[in-house]
Amino acid sequence: MKKLFLSLNNKLFKRAIGYIPGGVNSPVRAFKAVGGTPVFIKSAKGAFLYDHEGKSYIDLINSWGPMILGHAHPSVVKAIKSAVDKSFSFGTPTEGEVQLAELICEMVPSIEKVRLVNSGTEACMSAIRLARAFTGKNKIIKFEGCYHGHADSFLVSAGSGALTQGVPDSPGVTSSVVSDTLVARYNNLKSVNQLVEKERGQLAAIIVEPVAGNMGVVLPEKGFLEGLRKICDCEKIILIFDEVMTGFRLAEGGVQSLVGIKPDLTTLGKIIGGGMPVGAYGGKAELMNLISPAGPVYQAGTLSGNPITVAAGLATLNYLKKHPEIYGKLNETTKKITLALERIFSMNGISVTINSIGSMFTVFFNKNAVTDLYSAKQSDTKLFSNYFHLLLSKGIHIAPSCFESLFVSMAITENISKKIIGIHEEIVPELR
Repeated sequence: MKKLFLSLNNKLFKRAIGYIPGGVNSPVRAFKAVGGTPVFIKSAKGAFLYDHEGKSYIDLINSWGPMILGHAHPSVVKAIKSAVDKSFSFGTPTEGEVQLAELICEMVPSIEKVRLVNSGTEACMSAIRLARAFTGKNKIIKFEGCYHGHADSFLVSAGSGALTQGVPDSPGVTSSVVSDTLVARYNNLKSVNQLVEKERGQLAAIIVEPVAGNMGVVLPEKGFLEGLRKICDCEKIILIFDEVMTGFRLAEGGVQSLVGIKPDLTTLGKIIGGGMPVGAYGGKAELMNLISPAGPVYQAGTLSGNPITVAAGLATLNYLKKHPEIYGKLNETTKKITLALERIFSMNGISVTINSIGSMFTVFFNKNAVTDLYSAKQSDTKLFSNYFHLLLSKGIHIAPSCFESLFVSMAITENISKKIIGIHEEIVPELR
């Protein structure tokens, strides 16, 4: 059976690379960092993925975050089926869009008005454009290791120094496009203050993941987010929280509700579409009223507010709103798993740092604290690769990179948690 599965999987991948660059439609799905061939999934239900031979995998990726209720949750499936019967797209306003916008504004206190788009990339790109229009300034600050989509202005790295002006991090991105993007070090207010002082009067926005998830889970240190809010207030800079990943994942109102800080703009995605393609950006009405057709800042999307996406998003958010206890249960399940993993690795003499918050966590094969991209990169990627393939062989599906977050869903029951822990007790000794 295993030989047949590998044969079919490799055959699918061979077909894919003949027509799709790299055989995948997003680089995060590739196995380039760990070796081997990506697993092709045929279906999913609850906590499990199923491949083309029917082999099941406990899913700790959950479509990179959106499936907080688990795969094919009955209430979401019902909403999608009902919407499909009415057609797939109208290109006109719908009541569902209004309901979703009202719900987002109600659940996220900093958002007074919101615009639906089709991806997190589009949301972040649009938020930056809006910030520049509102302030009349051009430059922005982002943080090394934070990902805000693949728009040109975000594809920059800090180079050898945290205060170095951004340089293109991808072929096809010109130096002139990213010349207004500056890069600071996550959890380092000194690097931000130095940039602000150097570029005083030129900065439109600071954009940040309030909990980073794209260099693995990295938590903001005490005072970091508060410091950014203070800097932005003093310098009249727009503060943007990228909560595409964390919005409705860690709390009903996102990270901002946990830390008690209101950004000027927030970008959302993933959970607000219930797993369907989606993005959104919202914030203070005085900013959002600059968006066309209310104002001069142009942004449009033929499929924005797609009725199928809106139906899935409404079903998911309404479920979370009606069952706020979900967050406590998710946190408890995740803590139980991460504490057990820490114990198992320690018993076997393997140094790891597990960063976790709510239902997100990352296992870094690193003996030191991970607080930014530099410390994350000190992790043992070869050991992670071995860990990844051992888990996959035992039926646990995690991200094929040590620089990603894992996500726990409500479908992870106590018995499934015990299975995850038991598999670790079996495979971790093999890593020594």
